[in-house]
Amino acid sequence: MKNDQSQRLSLYRIMWVFVFFDLPTETKQNRKNYTNFRKALLKDGFAMVQFSIYSRHCGSYENSIVHVNRVKSNLPPAGEVMIFRITDKQFSDMEFFAGREEVDCPDIPQQLEMF
Repeated sequence: MKNDQSQRLSLYRIMWVFVFFDLPTETKQNRKNYTNFRKALLKDGFAMVQFSIYSRHCGSYENSIVHVNRVKSNLPPAGEVMIFRITDKQFSDMEFFAGREEVDCPDIPQQLEMF
């Protein structure tokens, strides 16, 4: 019983951070800002879910704050960026489709974090 309780609680404690963005790419400087923002996301362990949608698995809410703050510190001067967090439980309730076919959800990344 205790094991079920601790697993249930961990599903609500583990977080996913999503970053959605729509950045201008009309000028050379815009494209450079876009590239730098995207590279910063990748360097911080985010993975592309779809074009302009990146996600990162975090072990706790507190850890997700660190990564949200890193995203904020790399915001480009123009464009729109949306950041949100969901619990692992909420993530497990998402449905994924390719065309009209339901597909398995992406594997949870195996990340090694150094403290």
